[in-house]
Amino acid sequence: RIYHLSFGKLSTLTTRTNTPGSPSMTRFTFLMQVSTSKTMPSPSRRRPDLMLLLITFILLQLRTTIATTSFNKQISSTTSKAMSTNTKSSQAAPTTTKFAFLSDLHKKYPHQPVFLQAVEEMALSIEPLFSDPVNGEFYKRAFLYMTEPERMISFHVPWMDDGGVLHVNRGWRVEFSSALGPYKGGLRFHPTVDDGILKFLGFEQIFKNALTGLPLGGGKGGSDFDPKGKSEAEIRRFCESFMTQLCRYIDASTDVPAGDIGVGGREIGFMYGQYKRLSNKHGEGVLTGKSPLFGGIHLRPEATGYGTVYMAQHAIQDKLNKSLSGARCAVSGSGNVSQYACKMLMELGANVISVSDSNGVLVFEHGMTKDDWNKIIEAKQVKRVRLSSLDGNISGKYVANASPWNLPSDLQTIDFAFPCATQNEIDEHGATLLLQKGCKGVFEGANLPTTAKGQEVLRAKREVLYVPGKAANAGGVGVSGLEMSQNMSKTYWKKEKVDEMLKDMMEGIYNQMKKGAGEDGTLEEGCNRAGFLKVASALKELGWVW
Repeated sequence: RIYHLSFGKLSTLTTRTNTPGSPSMTRFTFLMQVSTSKTMPSPSRRRPDLMLLLITFILLQLRTTIATTSFNKQISSTTSKAMSTNTKSSQAAPTTTKFAFLSDLHKKYPHQPVFLQAVEEMALSIEPLFSDPVNGEFYKRAFLYMTEPERMISFHVPWMDDGGVLHVNRGWRVEFSSALGPYKGGLRFHPTVDDGILKFLGFEQIFKNALTGLPLGGGKGGSDFDPKGKSEAEIRRFCESFMTQLCRYIDASTDVPAGDIGVGGREIGFMYGQYKRLSNKHGEGVLTGKSPLFGGIHLRPEATGYGTVYMAQHAIQDKLNKSLSGARCAVSGSGNVSQYACKMLMELGANVISVSDSNGVLVFEHGMTKDDWNKIIEAKQVKRVRLSSLDGNISGKYVANASPWNLPSDLQTIDFAFPCATQNEIDEHGATLLLQKGCKGVFEGANLPTTAKGQEVLRAKREVLYVPGKAANAGGVGVSGLEMSQNMSKTYWKKEKVDEMLKDMMEGIYNQMKKGAGEDGTLEEGCNRAGFLKVASALKELGWVW
């Protein structure tokens, strides 16, 4: 702790550190956050106390060594925690590339391992295209063109907490590709967010949006703001400040954000409210995921989870000649995607045997019940508490510090896996464990939830169905695109109609994957080839790549 004299009063500042990788570290809190006092003495009352000044000076001298030592320890501790938090991402990222034309990209962005992982995974899936005797060189140029965002926007987001303290977070919008239409992709509020994470998400979004059949480009945005532990008033003030900065860059025909991790209907509502104040435009399709009260579409919260299950239905029926009825399905996460994937799986007769959050996993050996699901919804959507609070109040048991993919003794049999939490949650060990437990298919509700090593394990078993997030979770952005169309036509569609359109869209995406895979390819390869070829064709016809 560092002591300083402020208006004749002794106050304390708790040292904080920057995140690892930032240009410098500081022990001074005022360089990390600005404190604003609600009351400040008038100049006539600011009388320095000489004795207090002397005491302060002595304390500073005595504590200099201790503070320095403590500061170094804090840096070490902070670095260790950050490394632990991002271990999966770091371990999963390729350090080199097998593609010579991508070597410069790896040299430029070694500090963005998850982005490089996404690029490498995509390149590996479409590798045969690069050897095409007629168009191979064009495909390389087009792919390289796609790896750089058309535009990256960053800005500060100042906001006041309930104690009157000013905080400043970073905000970003990565406008990756407009080849097929306006930039489209969610906003993520999470402390791990940085430009590299958003580039990975935006890159994936290009091909996901291409598969929907809608005229949508790819983009992503967000902030390193952490909503956990914040009051609703604090979240509202942050969202309003974020939109004050973002509003100058978005438009229904330019860039249309939506929600993602940490950004649900509440946050979209706060941001849209601020947009309406600033722009005096109403009924605009400038944000999707809105409430149906002011232009939103039915089933948008459910769309990603439902769509993932619809995709699994098509693949399981077509490739395995089976149904989901009676299947043991492990699901990770407990946000919107996980919640509604679980709901649809239960409606189709499957046994949902797990959900999770960052602290642990709920295991349902005999399947989640409807009552269990209702309690999870209340915990996450109303009370906004951790899954551990449900232990003893539901039919399942809670296992701390675990995920559905690393439980050695629980969940001895898993038929299908639905990773719906976050990137790189299934590593090599997790993928191996899934296969040992008899898993016949992995359907990614999250974006890139399987590490590069984990993907290698799954690819080695070609009989195991593996549908990447670009296809499996495209239902969310697909229904967002339908919301944009609904806003333009100034009408509302009934829930049943939206659900039918979502089912048709997921069937269309599956057929594109199957066609792209050909006779010998996998669904993963077919997904990536179909998305890439559509964007590459647009780039050529626009004259952007030749």
